[in-house]
Formats: sequence, structure tokens, C-alpha cells
Amino acid sequence: MLQNTYPLQAQQIVDFQRDGHIYLPGLMPYDALCPYRDAIVEWANDFRKKQKPIEERDTYGKAFLQMMNLWEEEPKIKEFVLAKRFGQIAADLLGVEKVRLYHDQALFKEAGGGHTPWHQDQYYWPLSNAKTVTMWMPLVDISEEMGMLTFASGTQGVKLPPMPISDESEATIASYVQDQGFPIVAQKTMKAGDATFHMGWTLHAAPGNHSNIMREVMTVIFMDADMQVISPQNDYQEADRKRWLANKEPGTRADSWLNPIIN
Repeated sequence: MLQNTYPLQAQQIVDFQRDGHIYLPGLMPYDALCPYRDAIVEWANDFRKKQKPIEERDTYGKAFLQMMNLWEEEPKIKEFVLAKRFGQIAADLLGVEKVRLYHDQALFKEAGGGHTPWHQDQYYWPLSNAKTVTMWMPLVDISEEMGMLTFASGTQGVKLPPMPISDESEATIASYVQDQGFPIVAQKTMKAGDATFHMGWTLHAAPGNHSNIMREVMTVIFMDADMQVISPQNDYQEADRKRWLANKEPGTRADSWLNPIIN
């Protein structure tokens, strides 16, 4: 399954380029997903035991348990993250020949977990252009009350004052989105194995998890295979340059051993 392609329609690529995001149902059948979900959940359960109680965390910490580059830790997860099926979609959506891995992350929003503030992912990335895309795949069936990923359509080209995900970004971006009248788009439900893809600068957020079920999501971030590393613009980008780009120097290609070509 993971080596089989998922053909996109030409209109889907057009829609993605216009909106900055797209929903792709049935990307992975549940039976095929299960072994990978089991591996991710097992890793997440160990991670969770080491965290503070949710009531002792800040806004970002309450939003979700964030676990990164699981592909380095577990062979089964590596199969999932480096799947040709996902990489080919990313390349087709971005209009590039090939993509590389930037990094993966599991985002588990606990029952009672807080909202994910409005933000732009690429604020954190020391990358030379906007040819980046994130796959967001639920590992369980999810509904609106569990904290559905929410997009402001057409915002992938928006230039806002640089700000990390925070209470400030929530207030500033929510007000901006409302004032500008950008369409707000979120699925009512998603099945395990469905996925959304969104560009690195697309404004997005998620409500809190008001259910009694863990919202299990796995994400993979892809970038153009010819991406260059830039001089970091903030401390987060410098940390990313060291960790996810294996300390590659600004002005060089983002092609470290941590960033294999996928498709």
C-alpha cells in the first residue's frame, strides 16, 4: 500500500494551489494503517508517561503531546514516514519533481486538551522558499469535538509579523482572519487514514478536545528536494537547522542524512 501511488486529479492540484490546503479521503485503508498506528501509539504511550500533568502545562503544552522524528526511533514508523505514496502526493501538490523529508511529528491531543492557536508552520523553518507541505493524518476516527484541523483558505501568501504559536498568535491571527474575511474550512469528521495536506504558510488552528477520546494524529512535513538552508531568522529556526537539517550551513542544499528523498 505505501509504495502504491494515489493519483490526484488536475483540479485537486489547482484547488490546493489556490486554497493552500486539501482534504484527501481514504488515503490509507484502516486495515493497512493499523500496524503503523500500533507502533506510533506504543511510542506515544512511553512519551506520555514522562510529561507533566496537563493542568501544569502552558497553552502550547496543553494543545497536544508533540513527538518528533519518530522515524529515527522505530523501523515500522520509518516505513510509514518514508512512504512513496505520501511523497508522490506532496511532490504533485507542490509541482516539483521530488520531495525530501523535513521531519515527522505525532500530535496527540488528549481528552480535555486545549486549543491549538492560529499559526504558520514555516515561521519555524530555515528554508529558502514556500515549497513545503504537511500531511496531517488521523490514526483514529475524529469529529469536530475532538479538535479538527481548521484552515483559513487562501492565506498561504499572507505576510504577518513573525510570531511563534502562542496566545498572541491566537489573538492576532484570529482577528486578522475575521477582518479579512478568509473562508474558514474544517471537516466535520475524518476517518482514520484520511488526510489533509497544507502549505507551510497556510494559517491554521484547531479547537480543544472536548471528547473523552485521545485525538491521535501523525504528520509528515515534506519540502522541495532542491530546497536550500537559509540563515535562521529566529532562535526556533536555528534550533531546527541544527536538529532537522543536521547542522547544514546556510546557502547549502537541505540534503542531510535526516532529509532523504522520498518519492
